[in-house]
Amino acid sequence: MNNFITQKQHIHFVGIGGIGMSGMAELLYNHGFKISGSDLNKSKITIHLDKIGIKIFYNHKKENISNCNLIVYSSAVNKNNNELQYGLNKCIPIIKRSELLGEIIKIKDISIGVAGTHGKTTTSSILGSILYENKLNPTLIIGGIVNKFNSNNISGDGNIIVVEADEFDRSFLHLNPTYSIINNLDLEHLDCYENLDDLKTTFSKYANSVPFYGKIAINNDSKHLKTIDNKINRPKITYGIKNKSDVNAEIISFNENTSNFKIKSSIYNANFKVTLNYPGIHNIYNALAATTIALELGIKSNIISKSLNSYSGVQRRFELVYNNKKNNIYVIDDYAHHPIEIEHTINAAKLGWENRIISIFEPHLFSRTKEFFKEFSKALSLSDIIIITDIYGAREKKIPGISSMLIKDELDKKNYKNIYYVKDKNDIPNKIINLINPNDFIICMGAGKINSILNNLINLIKDKYEKS
Repeated sequence: MNNFITQKQHIHFVGIGGIGMSGMAELLYNHGFKISGSDLNKSKITIHLDKIGIKIFYNHKKENISNCNLIVYSSAVNKNNNELQYGLNKCIPIIKRSELLGEIIKIKDISIGVAGTHGKTTTSSILGSILYENKLNPTLIIGGIVNKFNSNNISGDGNIIVVEADEFDRSFLHLNPTYSIINNLDLEHLDCYENLDDLKTTFSKYANSVPFYGKIAINNDSKHLKTIDNKINRPKITYGIKNKSDVNAEIISFNENTSNFKIKSSIYNANFKVTLNYPGIHNIYNALAATTIALELGIKSNIISKSLNSYSGVQRRFELVYNNKKNNIYVIDDYAHHPIEIEHTINAAKLGWENRIISIFEPHLFSRTKEFFKEFSKALSLSDIIIITDIYGAREKKIPGISSMLIKDELDKKNYKNIYYVKDKNDIPNKIINLINPNDFIICMGAGKINSILNNLINLIKDKYEKS
């Protein structure tokens, strides 16, 4: 991408503070484009973009897009947005973020799209790390801050680009990558899809967008993916733990954040051990998915093993933000916002540690809570103590009758005793500090702003246990 388009135009991003939008904006800025963007809220992301030289507006006004050649917006932006409407009136080209991503991946000879209802960010970052260790100098655009690179994007001069293929709003249909990973498929985004069959059909379309000379790596253990296998007519590679596949993982042990397993493949003549410093079976699947594509690209087993061993994770994915070693207290920040993700996160803690588990959960979206409140209650019940706060609505308006109390009421029906509802998340630290004891494992989960309470919570724990 060294000669990435000779005419460097002015591109304006509406909603530039989004994790996916910011990554593309920074990538294009680093390649000589003039970039500006608008967002309603100041954040670490917008402050970073401003520091590197991107003009940020903390409003949505028509004056923000003067003289720009292209407007890019995310699916979360309302079509009635002032900047979009002004752009339409001035005949400025306007495209979705996913369309721009589809154009960017064409610049490289090899593009890899990472799809699945869960684990896209982690899998993409693991694959990017493997490619980086193999000195292939990849370009990477993902939806999280990778600790290894301290960024959600890297711009390498190699011929490979790795991107997340997001199913929300059918965005991934704009991509057509050379290779694809489909890590799992579960019911999600019912604000965009009619039902599970609609979601399956769309995943099938995405899979068949891979060219005949590319390949799709598919999780052979995902029950819903197996039901669309006969609808995918592109070359496939399977991977799994439970079912015999082209590439298999054999779990050896879990100990705290360490997952030990063996990778075996007769078609790639591979048989090697891996120590991944990231907990949970779901992260073995993420590593296995990345490994499958790496083997297909001809990367040697020792490089893959070394890279997986040194992988340091992504922010807000089972991120350890505090550990009081004397009293064996842990605080984890996690992005989990779907029942299956919550289950995976809590089970990862239970596999690696023997501590009592306190889960703090902020539901994300009214529509998701409406659809999955029973499943949320089941997943959260794996905890010893549950704290639930109000729904983070994000792009949605309130739905009458839908609140976090649906989850609490469901747990009450099942006679689950240790559940607390705290309406304002900012009150959680003071409300729960007396519940926290030595040997507690506190997991703070949600895709909204629940992690904003962590500094206060950690300070209270320090006051209670470090100053005594």
